Amino acid sequence: MAQLLDEIEWGQAILPRYSDPAWEVEVKRRVGQVSEVDRRVASSPWVREVCVSMTSYRPVAMPQRLFNIGALVTAQENSCRYCYGANRAYMKILGYSESFISRIERDATLAELDEKERAFISFCRRLARSRPRPAKADHAALVALGFAPLAVSEMAMLIALGCYYNRIGILIACPPEHAFERVANSFLGRLMGPLMRMVMSMRQPAQPATLDAATLSDGPFGAVVATLAGLPGATIFKTALDGAFASAVLPRSVKALMFAVVARTLGCRTSEIEARKLLAAEDFSDDEIDSALLTLRSPRLSQHDASLLPWVRNTVYYQTPVVQKQTGALVAEIGHAAILEAIGVAALANATVRLAMLLE
Repeated sequence: MAQLLDEIEWGQAILPRYSDPAWEVEVKRRVGQVSEVDRRVASSPWVREVCVSMTSYRPVAMPQRLFNIGALVTAQENSCRYCYGANRAYMKILGYSESFISRIERDATLAELDEKERAFISFCRRLARSRPRPAKADHAALVALGFAPLAVSEMAMLIALGCYYNRIGILIACPPEHAFERVANSFLGRLMGPLMRMVMSMRQPAQPATLDAATLSDGPFGAVVATLAGLPGATIFKTALDGAFASAVLPRSVKALMFAVVARTLGCRTSEIEARKLLAAEDFSDDEIDSALLTLRSPRLSQHDASLLPWVRNTVYYQTPVVQKQTGALVAEIGHAAILEAIGVAALANATVRLAMLLE
C-alpha cells in the first residue's frame, strides 16, 4: 500500500522563493492564490506555466469527482507530501468526509463508489506507479465499463500531469501548505466550507484552446500529445514540451537524453523513438545514443550535464528522502537555474512517457 501522509519523510526546501510580482499577479488572476510551488519555480517561464495551467484546469470529459479523487491518489502513490497534503485538505473543503478520504487512502472497499469509479482508482494507482506501466488495453477496459473514450484519455492525461506536479513538489522539496491544511481540518474549515465551495464554484478559469491533431503532432513528442486531440488539456502538454525544448538553460541534447533515459527505464518504445528523433537532429548517432542509455554517460556532454543522466533515472522509481538528497547535492554542482530546468524536464519526461500508454 502507498504511504499515508504522516509516513512520508520530507527534506528541507532545495530551491528558495523567487520574487516576480508581475507573475504573482497573473497567478492570482488565473488561480486565485499563489502557492508555495508557484513561488519556488517562478524563475523558469515554462516550468511555472505548466504548474499554473494544471492547477487551473477543469476536466471536460471526465467527472469532476473523479478528478478530485485521482489527484489525491496520484499524489499518494508518488509520495509527494506537498501535493498529498494540499489535495487532502482541498477535498475536506469540498465536503468529502474524513472516513471517505481515509478509505481511499487505505485502498479499502468503498460502498459509496460504483464499479466504474473503483476501476478508475485502480487505473490511477497503476499509472502513477507504473510498475509496470499500464498499456492501451487498460484504456479499452475502462471504455468497456462505460466510460467515454475521450474521458479515459483525459484521465490518463490528468494522472500524467499529476505525476509532473508531484515530481516538481518532491524534487524541490517544497514546504507543505500547513496553514491551508490546518484550516481545512479545523472547525472553522467545516463552518466556512459551504461559503468556500460557493466562491470556488463561481471562479471559472479560462481553459486552454483546443488544438487539432495536426497541430498537436507538430513538435517534440507530437505522436504522444496527439492522442489527446479533442481535449483542451492537450495544449498544456504541447506548450510544456515546446517550452522545455526551446529553453536554453540546458542543451537540447541533454534534455532529449533525459527523456530517452526515462523512456528506457519505463520500457516505452514509442517515447524512446521520439527522443531518438530529437537526438538525431542534434547529430547523435544510434551507437552514441545506445551507449548513453547503457552507461548513463556520454562524451558529448559536459561533466555537469552528464551528471543528470543517472539522476533522472532515479526520478522514475525512488524513495522520496533519497531522491531529495540526490537533487540537493546537484544544486551545489550545477546551480539553481540549471537544477530547476532539470527538475522540470525530469517531471515532464515522467509525465509524457506515462501518457504514451495510450499508444502502446
